[in-house]
Amino acid sequence: MSKALKAQVPMARVFSLQTSSDRASILSILQVLGDLLSVGTDRRIRYMISKGGSEALLQTLVDTARTASPDYGILLPLFRLLAKVGLRDKKFGQKALELEALDVTLILARKNLSHSLNLLHCLWALRVFASSVTTGAMLGINGAMELLFKVIPPYTRKRTRIIRGARDRRRLFPLVSESNSRRAVNRGYVASLLRLHQDWHSHDTANSYLPIRRALLLCLKHIATLQSGREAFLAAQGMEILFSSTQSSLEDRSLEPVTSVALQVLRQCYPKSPLPLVTASSAYAFPAPGHLPSEPPRRLAEEDFEDDGDGEEDRDSDSEDAKEEDDDLETDVNKLSSKPGLDRPEEELRQYEAMCLELSCSFEDLEPTPGDDVHPDANHIHIPTAASLKQRCLDEDQSSRGREREGREREAAPETSLLSKAKRGRSPVHPISKNGPGMNLQPHTQPNGLGVDPSGKEVLDLETLLQEDAWDMDMTSCARTGASLPSSTPPGDTADGIHELLQTHPQDVPFHDPYVYLAKARGTKSVADFKTPAFPDLWGHCPSHSPEPLLERKRGIQRVKIFEDIRRLLQPSDVIGKVVFSLDEPRQGTAPNCLRFSSKFESGNLRKAIQVREFEYDLLVNTDINCTQYQQWFNFKVRGMRAATPYRFNIINYEKPNSQFNYGMQPTMYSVKEALLGRPTWKRTGYEICYYKNHYRESMAVTGGTSRKCYYTLTFSVTFPHHGDVCYLAYHYPYTYTALMTHLDLLEKSVDPKTVYFRQEALCRTLGGNACPLVTVTAMPASASPAHLEQFRQRPYQVITARVHPGETNASWVMKGALEFLVSGDPGARLLRENFIFKIIPMLNPDGVVNGNHRCSLRGEDLNRQWLAPSAQLQPTIYHAKGLLYYLHSTGRTPVWHLLVTCEAVCNCFPMTAGRTPPLTQCLEDSHCVIAEPWPVWLSGKSVFKEEQKKSVESSHATALG
Repeated sequence: MSKALKAQVPMARVFSLQTSSDRASILSILQVLGDLLSVGTDRRIRYMISKGGSEALLQTLVDTARTASPDYGILLPLFRLLAKVGLRDKKFGQKALELEALDVTLILARKNLSHSLNLLHCLWALRVFASSVTTGAMLGINGAMELLFKVIPPYTRKRTRIIRGARDRRRLFPLVSESNSRRAVNRGYVASLLRLHQDWHSHDTANSYLPIRRALLLCLKHIATLQSGREAFLAAQGMEILFSSTQSSLEDRSLEPVTSVALQVLRQCYPKSPLPLVTASSAYAFPAPGHLPSEPPRRLAEEDFEDDGDGEEDRDSDSEDAKEEDDDLETDVNKLSSKPGLDRPEEELRQYEAMCLELSCSFEDLEPTPGDDVHPDANHIHIPTAASLKQRCLDEDQSSRGREREGREREAAPETSLLSKAKRGRSPVHPISKNGPGMNLQPHTQPNGLGVDPSGKEVLDLETLLQEDAWDMDMTSCARTGASLPSSTPPGDTADGIHELLQTHPQDVPFHDPYVYLAKARGTKSVADFKTPAFPDLWGHCPSHSPEPLLERKRGIQRVKIFEDIRRLLQPSDVIGKVVFSLDEPRQGTAPNCLRFSSKFESGNLRKAIQVREFEYDLLVNTDINCTQYQQWFNFKVRGMRAATPYRFNIINYEKPNSQFNYGMQPTMYSVKEALLGRPTWKRTGYEICYYKNHYRESMAVTGGTSRKCYYTLTFSVTFPHHGDVCYLAYHYPYTYTALMTHLDLLEKSVDPKTVYFRQEALCRTLGGNACPLVTVTAMPASASPAHLEQFRQRPYQVITARVHPGETNASWVMKGALEFLVSGDPGARLLRENFIFKIIPMLNPDGVVNGNHRCSLRGEDLNRQWLAPSAQLQPTIYHAKGLLYYLHSTGRTPVWHLLVTCEAVCNCFPMTAGRTPPLTQCLEDSHCVIAEPWPVWLSGKSVFKEEQKKSVESSHATALG
């Protein structure tokens, strides 16, 4: 038989079914149709539907059911056939409604409430009819809700097959329609559903009827999409009922189908509330030019906040596969131009000539002249000489050594060649001592470095020493130069105590000097005028000896944490709810038996801390300045802890829908006591880490009635290693602006001026008044001969920039490693220096870094979106970086590459290496870490490496980037 003939057989049987009145013939036809449609693919069913087969079957149902005594011998196989065909017919419900098959089936179901087999077949048909929203709503109007609660009794083992027939894959069939859900609320069925769930849950001890229990919960979930449904759920004590019935089954994998739905219902119905903040904007304000000042902050009242509207659905899921659009990817290709026009007067480019002195025919310009610390155009910053730094910060012995070096330099003055003058323009080589200046061990110090005398008495009280008023940089910077201390300050408790701490606890941190750091910190400008340096910045950081692996997440931990949050609502008497730290209320008193927090230091970010329970705290991070978003970076100090006690921290005002913290990333911690024991290391820490949507929403007063922002919680637990310690917790390994300036200063002193040309200056000044450093690195000419000088000036340029986003501290660690490699004696580094001139801008957003921003400048804008049309007044670092590239291009010195190092803080190229700085080639293997574009392609945002670009970079610069 041909395929066409086989396809026509079912239709012939259907048409003969409509014309036949003989019972035996009808049964025979139904039997044949059932056999034909049960084998093979769906092609026969779809062909039959296209030829009007659905209508023929429905009409047969109506005609048979309207007889005086309906023949169930015909109706039952007909219902089975309808259920099979209806699943493939998208318009089946509408056809049933038009042919009145819907009403007929409902009538038959009501008549057969006591006849299980007949009722089951009717429910199968009704379930298929209800797949259409329109027919589902009509079922509700015609009394399907009442029928449902007659079909589903309290717990029983006898009618479970009928109950299963009343549910589809998601819920009980009448509730597919929003109108039916509203009708269920209005008629008080929410409480009935809860009672049914409670009854089935308590009696089904063997967990034999999970599909029925899940169907009841799915009904509640669908009803909870309505505001009225959530209100009815809360009024019926639904939170308490589901919480008590589910909390004991969180760890049972066999109950996963029920537990997951119950959790979704609880999260949907948890009352939404605004964040416990005075205002949605930052706690700090900066009068940036061109930025409209916001209205004075006012406390958000309850009338400013309303619960979600009827149409809102909670789209949150426990699944960790949630995706979000990466707003850091450029999607508008029309904004990319291969030959952009000059965006400034050509004569303005002349100011950048002072930043490229290596192009000049004479090296005399590189020799600093007295009184010329700052160039009028380039805003060069004064780099203190080694002698001036030692005279300011070190003891007499080191100062004398500095004077000896000055004497040696003066003795070398008769040298008159261009090359020698250029070399004398930079500081001589002075290797950093292993323990740093002033780090000699005192005779009474024990080998463990704890700073105790032989009798066991502490020499330094760490808790008193690390009080904020003991770390004022104006006092500590000149502690060893006889600077007077305030009369109210006891001797030895402030600057002298800090110097004693530095004297008695040796450290070995390459390219770090606490005294140089303090000198640099005094010149760093912040919006909040920070006076307290962070101890990790002052003391330094050593990388761990081995990479730290990703944390293996414990299964079900997110549910446990969410249930603990729900317990707060149900058991408010257990919640302390005391504010223990707030930037909005700086005079907040310190409560006993609680941790003490602070974020008033460079790159610090913590706005508020609320003690929830004895060892649990809710934390809120600050938004970027002049902005109401980008809450992600955190960096704060905590003290007053107990050892071996788990503390839980919940950062409750995150914005992103998902986070790397769900995939093994951990926060970082720096322990002061560990540092004093000789282990000054930022380490990955924390356990029971998860990231999920919470019940906080943006206030209606902020959004003006538009769609509101959801907030997310990052929760993690920490067990501190020491009692009474001072610890710093951060989103990622911090790298501050002052640390960068200190590193550049020490790096300059470490290079061999005979072989390495190293020059640092200021590209410009930021809005906050900080210098944006510009570093030039290349090899010195082999000699002063014209040939060697010409080869020096003809080297192609490489431009590397980093840290346009303050929260991406990875970029600074990559840049730190790149700088140290480029000035090293490695053969690859020498080859690079001899063939290229490197122009490096290691931090494009100093203000954001200093003030603890995550993404923006002080104007509250993403500087990585300002490359197309930057302003010298509003985005000076981007404007002058682009101007420098324009200048090089105008002189025929177009850079071979412009590398934009933009490592995300959550990237996995090296997040677990505890601040180690791997070779850049390691990051080049990750297209999201290092973005390299050949000049003159301009980017208005981050681009993604194309495979051919990646191969080109790897082949051309793998060796170069070491």
